Amino acid sequence: MATPLPAYLSQTTADSWRLQVWVQPGAKKSELAGEYQGCLKLRLSAPAVDNKANKALVKYVASLVGLKATQVQLESGHTSRKKTLSLTSDSEPIWERITTANPNR
Repeated sequence: MATPLPAYLSQTTADSWRLQVWVQPGAKKSELAGEYQGCLKLRLSAPAVDNKANKALVKYVASLVGLKATQVQLESGHTSRKKTLSLTSDSEPIWERITTANPNR
């Protein structure tokens, strides 16, 4: 990748990455919301009950970067707004969708 990765994204091994996100559940629609406290901020339409927001987060991030939901795991922050996701793929995900589409930069 020609451009350096943002602070909220780091490569951990040759085929895995760690993504720090700040989640706002219960929004009108799921969307990128820029950066917040060193994390990628995401608004999710799913409510923060019965693990619905966490499941929606995994699916949403996977769709943004061109992965399957099974390739994205919630690593930490299950009950917090600040979460860490682990992404695994043989080929590099499409980071431009989350790094260049930040409206609040």
